[in-house]
Amino acid sequence: MPLVAGRRDGLRDGTAPPVRGRAVSRFVDRGAIVAAWVGVGMAVTIGVSFLLVIPIEAIYTGVIAPGFPIGWLAGLTIGYYANTRSNRHGGPWGRIVANALLAGVATGLTFALLFLGVKAVFFAADNGYRDASSGGPIACEAGADCVYQRYLAVQPETLEAAGITGAESFTPFYWNQQLTTAAGLAISTIVAAAAGGAVFRITNSRRPEGAGETPAA
Repeated sequence: MPLVAGRRDGLRDGTAPPVRGRAVSRFVDRGAIVAAWVGVGMAVTIGVSFLLVIPIEAIYTGVIAPGFPIGWLAGLTIGYYANTRSNRHGGPWGRIVANALLAGVATGLTFALLFLGVKAVFFAADNGYRDASSGGPIACEAGADCVYQRYLAVQPETLEAAGITGAESFTPFYWNQQLTTAAGLAISTIVAAAAGGAVFRITNSRRPEGAGETPAA
């Protein structure tokens, strides 16, 4: 039977219609772009929860490796979701990895920027407050000096070994630590996202019956 022009959803030549929800761009699926924004929201939610509401810094600095567990878990989840959202069952590998990496980069960078932003606020605003059970207020000048005095109280050997003698020399030391943590968090999230995409491809190696290919735009 002849193909009726102008109808995409009612092909009469026996070919399957395109898979709904798999609109594509040149390099990634649009579903992956949506997933990237979901990753941004997820990173903000997690960041606010564990940096401000219930401060647990080890979740960011890493328990057994940089970014573990938060970066790894978030990356795996968003990398898998990016391809689920794009209906990328059955491949191809290149597009699946690209989808996962886009979502992973958005999530990882948001983690890193939020972490550094919160650190910058507390670094600048630290006024030496400490409750009575911990020894009372710290005698210091607001900002870098108060942060330095806090570190000096718990890590004197580390600062001495690094040649840190005051707030001026402490500041670059401190920010080098924070940048290293932020970079490790971002990288672990991105790598885990690629792994999440691979898990999706392996566990969804067959395209749903009746699904056709959607050509890249």
